[in-house]
Amino acid sequence: QVQLVESGGGLVQPGGSLRLSCVASGSVFSIGAMGWYRQAPGKQRELVATITSGGFTRHGDSVKGRFTISRDGAKNTVSLQMNSLKPEDAAVYYCNVETVYGSRYWGQGTQVTVSS
Repeated sequence: QVQLVESGGGLVQPGGSLRLSCVASGSVFSIGAMGWYRQAPGKQRELVATITSGGFTRHGDSVKGRFTISRDGAKNTVSLQMNSLKPEDAAVYYCNVETVYGSRYWGQGTQVTVSS
């Protein structure tokens, strides 16, 4: 089992920045890829960014060039730096990990609101 706790969400004006963090605990030795997904009201959950244990990253088309995912293996954390935020970035952001055994775990979600 892996437990995930997210932090860093909140209200920001368009064009602003936020940094989300997610700390993993439990069976952290089994973690492979880590990532962030988001879900806005009435929409499906979508990929924001993922990062493998080797540091290979993948960012969704809508956030490329604005968001950056990073990972600290020693601290079992994954972070998402979000710059140039737009109103359409508003959503609940979920941390996700996939273990080497194929299991997936989700955090409880953190709300990001982009509004003036």
